Amino acid sequence: MILLLIIAIQVSAQSRKENLNTFFSTLSKNGQFNGNVLIAENGNIIYEKSFGYADLSSKRLNTKQTSFAIASITKTFTSTAILQLKQEGKLKLDDTVSKFLPDFPYKEVTIKHLLSHTAGLPIYDSLFFSYIPNHPDTVFKNKDLIPAFILKKAPLIFKPGEDFSYNNVNYNILALVVEKLSGKSFESYLEEHIFKPSGMTNTSLSRFFRREDKELSKRYNFKFPYSDNPQLVDTVSEFRIMSHFDFQGQGDIISTTHDLLNYSRALESRSLIDEANLKEAFTPVKLRNGKDNAQRYALGWITREDTSLGEIVKHDGGMPGGRTMLLKNLTKHQTIILFDNNGNNVVPIADHALSILNGLAIEKPKKSVSRIYGITMANLGVNAGNKVIERIRKDTVNYYLSEGQINDLGYAFLFNNKEMEAEAAFKKNTQLFPLSWNVYDSYAEVLLRKGNKADAIKMYQKSVELNAANENGKKVLEQLLK
Repeated sequence: MILLLIIAIQVSAQSRKENLNTFFSTLSKNGQFNGNVLIAENGNIIYEKSFGYADLSSKRLNTKQTSFAIASITKTFTSTAILQLKQEGKLKLDDTVSKFLPDFPYKEVTIKHLLSHTAGLPIYDSLFFSYIPNHPDTVFKNKDLIPAFILKKAPLIFKPGEDFSYNNVNYNILALVVEKLSGKSFESYLEEHIFKPSGMTNTSLSRFFRREDKELSKRYNFKFPYSDNPQLVDTVSEFRIMSHFDFQGQGDIISTTHDLLNYSRALESRSLIDEANLKEAFTPVKLRNGKDNAQRYALGWITREDTSLGEIVKHDGGMPGGRTMLLKNLTKHQTIILFDNNGNNVVPIADHALSILNGLAIEKPKKSVSRIYGITMANLGVNAGNKVIERIRKDTVNYYLSEGQINDLGYAFLFNNKEMEAEAAFKKNTQLFPLSWNVYDSYAEVLLRKGNKADAIKMYQKSVELNAANENGKKVLEQLLK
């Protein structure tokens, strides 16, 4: 019986590995995954593979040693650092931020508010964006945040604890707290107290947007939905805006899949923080009304209400050209790590991988209608694009249709001054999803940009008719009708 049980376990493990490989290989073939995947159970690697290019221009392949900017997964490290300081008795979660940073102007905001994104702090846009055009060489750092709060007299978005707003600024301020209480730079603290104890030998702060590298745009790419190949990231305005920021704590770590697995193991072994603090890190923070916040956000981790496959905690990350995921199944000691450097959405990919890992069948990955539609339109024109979308969208076995993706496609065209293609995409979306208020709102935007005021008014009216809460649409419509 023991022998049969061992054989059954081995067969099950092999079957899971084969199913995971089929899943990720299909995604890669469909152009829906380009990067590294590592999946482990009980600390042991179940499946690991690299897909596509790390460097498109030189055709350098991704390997398990390839480093990626992990983006907002960094927030879990900042949270771990804060909880280490709590464990040492240097702070309490209910301490006000101003206790440690006396100039911090929002006296009601606590450490816990920052960790859970329930502080209501102003965002970068309101603090710095108006300053950039006249000071193009300025680079803002964490130390500039508190003076900006004071100079701008920026009000809180909401009263602390009463609502949720995911905001990188929260974690920049937490990094300042780490520096103040430890007497070390944030980078040095992470190296000494998290990276080294975890065995993370290929991890550091990336300074992704501040690298002195003239070839940066050829190495880091952003994939527009209408392109067979990623477009150079220096053509993206978001990159140019972010190049003015050198913030720490929110999304600035660069790492590898193996180093993140070592980090995950260190958390599980309680070698970074103890059981009580780890449990608190994974417990979603309630709002003052007693309800869960919008993301069931805990202290640096996103939690899932559905526990049918186990208690899940995770954090994903995104930046121009990249998406990342660290997902942990606490109940079954499973870890899923995904890096994608073509901007593919790894959130549903991780969910499907979790299902496969737990023996559930999933639907075969389908190709994106909007991607093929966009590529065809870009290469062969609007008429050809319309023909191909009408043909393939009926093949629901092999293709899926997404309102959001077609909308994104329209904006990608619009961003690159391809107004004819943008208008066609937004118009097609109103035909495909006639009951969605958002598609009419977006279509109206491009019509207005082209000077077609009469039709823009009709689209805004339709949008507001479908969604009376579309306040922006109402505002624009009121101005147009005047």
